Amino acid sequence: MKSYVMGRKNFLFHDTVKGAKASAVVYTLAETAKANGLNIRLYLETVMTKMLDYKNKPDSILEELMPWSEAMQKSCGLNNGTI
Repeated sequence: MKSYVMGRKNFLFHDTVKGAKASAVVYTLAETAKANGLNIRLYLETVMTKMLDYKNKPDSILEELMPWSEAMQKSCGLNNGTI
């Protein structure tokens, strides 16, 4: 909730519904990553990189990209020395 409150003035600059939805998606990803003990920057970078061509991948990649997945815990976990 704190990150939402901190960014509320930025929300005034959402010119479109698509921009507001995109912001909501990023905030949701960041908060879910934080709740699962991941390095947020590294997690978002990993997800954005792997999702570039997700249409060419099987649906199983979506499960691998979830912040609670074993793959994300190993590569982006805070206690794995990835900071």
